[in-house]
Amino acid sequence: MVRSTTAVALGIVCLSNAGQLPAQEPVATTDTPTFTTRVVTSELNFPWEIIWGPDDHLWVTERVGKRILRINPDDGSQTVAVEFPDAYQAVLQDGVLGMALHPDLLRGTDHNFVYVGWNYDTDRGDGIDVRAKIQRYTYDATQKTLGSPIDLITELPAHDDHLGGRLIFGPDQKLYFSIGDQGGNWQRNRCNPILAQVLPSANEISRSDWTKYQGKILRLNLDGSIPDDNPTINGVQSHVYSYGHRNPQGLVFDAEGQLFEAEHGPSTDDEINRIEAGRSYGWPDIAGHQDNQAYVYANWSESAPTACQDLPNVRQPPDSVPSQQETAWQHPDFRPPLATFFSVSNDYNFSANGAATVAASGLDIYSNISGVPGWSDSLLLASLTRGGVYRVALNATHDQVIGTPTLIFKSTNRYRDIAIRPDGKAFYLVTDNVGPTRDDAGVSTRELANPGAILEFTYGP
Repeated sequence: MVRSTTAVALGIVCLSNAGQLPAQEPVATTDTPTFTTRVVTSELNFPWEIIWGPDDHLWVTERVGKRILRINPDDGSQTVAVEFPDAYQAVLQDGVLGMALHPDLLRGTDHNFVYVGWNYDTDRGDGIDVRAKIQRYTYDATQKTLGSPIDLITELPAHDDHLGGRLIFGPDQKLYFSIGDQGGNWQRNRCNPILAQVLPSANEISRSDWTKYQGKILRLNLDGSIPDDNPTINGVQSHVYSYGHRNPQGLVFDAEGQLFEAEHGPSTDDEINRIEAGRSYGWPDIAGHQDNQAYVYANWSESAPTACQDLPNVRQPPDSVPSQQETAWQHPDFRPPLATFFSVSNDYNFSANGAATVAASGLDIYSNISGVPGWSDSLLLASLTRGGVYRVALNATHDQVIGTPTLIFKSTNRYRDIAIRPDGKAFYLVTDNVGPTRDDAGVSTRELANPGAILEFTYGP
């Protein structure tokens, strides 16, 4: 294991409704907490979810490894809790994804349950037809394994991009699951329509046709059914809790039961949203704030007279692709983001500066007053392409951002998810095995320092 003691740099970032992205990585401030950094374990196979469990172990899903591990944070030793040989994994975002632990796990009840979201192939022949499911497993504390799987819901939308996949257990005893827009209107999937604003009909729900759950956050009973108090949207009650999402990979509740979500933007405007039942968060008509800056909804799937399939894959849509300014879309249920990473103006040079995003992934909330001084009431957002975690300070009611977010735990890695030790003094980050990020000089690189690892940052004044 590798240890080092450092004053972890806190980089100041630009975050505004329509501000310019800094030309280089933010400079470090002098008032920095001191952390001891340690590699807990390495050689993981694309770890995706990390949770501090009631057994004082780290519970981790491996997206490509197709299994759930229990990892001792003291020595990095691993126990395989369960494997998923039937999981489908072929591209960059599919496999074994979100996991949620029942709050009563190992607390002397019969609720020793773990919930898992993963992808599978429904085609019984030579073709591929990928879907997602949520299963419940029962934990055997003697054998330290998960078994007795029960399907809670199957046939959920899945594809080769923008899957979402985060699963959490709510304080209301419900499950929340995020599903992305399946990569519609984007790169290799640009000819597929985005359904994030399209809601299911009553007939579709009665037939268990979940196709229009794309770009949504779902709320489910613990048996997978639709809760009686779910929002009725456009006259239909379904699993849909909120909609208008692109690729939501971060979900967390605060102590008051408020849900927060983080999602990837296109080339700008990764978002943190304060989720309300039945509300729309704008995508694809709006990215970030409704400001007509650096984003136009160009609907490739409706190109005419030239069909989308006959068009080149270029950044600037041809004239045949219908386009719409953000302010042309009006919706009474729209809610703007709590924060964006980053909003830039129309003159931002994407060719020279690259995407104005951080690739927002896992999200957690820090509320431990006795932990790191000044960090209570903060959201912690894992970034894949900036090699750090953004600390976003909130006001007392958690409906506004205070000051400027800071970049912490900087390293040349892609942080997929974050977990916090209950005492609030240790933070655990899982890293991707491959992909782009930025090094300490702010230069884009694919040479990762700790691929497929868990890093521990322990506070020590």
